Amino acid sequence: MANVQFAGVTHRYDGTDRPAVDRLDLDIADGEFLVLVGPSGCGKSTSLRMLAGLESTSDGRIEIGGTDVTHMAPRARDVAMVFQSYALYPNMTVEQNMGFALQNAGVGKVERRQRVLEAAQMLELEPLLGRKPAKLSGGQRQRVAMGRAIVRHPKVFCMDEPLSNLDAKLRVSTRSQIAALQRRLGTTTVYVTHDQVEAMTMGDRVAVLLGGRLQQVARPRELYDNPVNTFVASFIGSPGMNLITAPVEGTVAVIGDLRIPLPTGAPKRSTVVVGVRPEAWNLVGEWRKGAFSVTVDQIEELGAESFIHAQGAPEATWESATGHIVIRVDRKTSVTAREQLRLLPNPEEVFFFSAETGARL
Repeated sequence: MANVQFAGVTHRYDGTDRPAVDRLDLDIADGEFLVLVGPSGCGKSTSLRMLAGLESTSDGRIEIGGTDVTHMAPRARDVAMVFQSYALYPNMTVEQNMGFALQNAGVGKVERRQRVLEAAQMLELEPLLGRKPAKLSGGQRQRVAMGRAIVRHPKVFCMDEPLSNLDAKLRVSTRSQIAALQRRLGTTTVYVTHDQVEAMTMGDRVAVLLGGRLQQVARPRELYDNPVNTFVASFIGSPGMNLITAPVEGTVAVIGDLRIPLPTGAPKRSTVVVGVRPEAWNLVGEWRKGAFSVTVDQIEELGAESFIHAQGAPEATWESATGHIVIRVDRKTSVTAREQLRLLPNPEEVFFFSAETGARL
């Protein structure tokens, strides 16, 4: 096991001016499960591949266990990679696939079989050791790919969207298995995904990237409760935070009849972005002053809860980033399409961001 450090790491692909990864500074503790998350093209897989030595580093330094590995060959880094594709040898059995890297490394037959059996027991693959990949399900193939990495006893696991090829139900069960296995092994793990739910449920910490730059790295709850900008606020959470661009009158943001005081000491501005999580809205009656009105456009029924998508009046002076407001209600709340609602946010759960830069105020 070992800690990992990215120090000002940059990568540029040939023929492009904009770096795919731009001055990445990131410290990963020994034994930590860190998730890199972001939209397609944000640089998360490139960062992982640089750590594994599969992509070159244009600038900066990468260290594993205090050793500078920036220019080391992949084999010398003691990193095990698990890819999105299973990449199993179709003519080999599960046992042969799992032990192939050890065989190439010159590990003896007795030790090799012992390591394979230990990994197979962890992953519940013992009954499948004699099968070939064609006789396995997608989830079983992914566990074999995991086992092939585990038997190497590497310093670092690198996982590049390993669950993308699985169906939704299997993804949920497999991600919990991977997280539990990592805690058991205690091996430093860097995991890449575009799925923020996957990131939040698996990682000790989550690093959010956009356009090759690190936006924020923190524990899942900290990301959710204290996003540093509008991108993190909208990307983390399902659905993401409601972001409403509203005019400012004096020291208050105006959303319909709603007046929300700005943070103390905030500089003067003509507009501000107000952030409210779907669960932070309260439905209030017509009699309640200071609320603002929306009209229900769509209702997503999820059983224990519902998400209401609502729009403001055409003449409204405020504007939502997504074109609608999302409100979370419990199963006991009955709402119908085209119904008019009046909303008030929980005062302690309102966020403010710069309309120009998106930074948290």
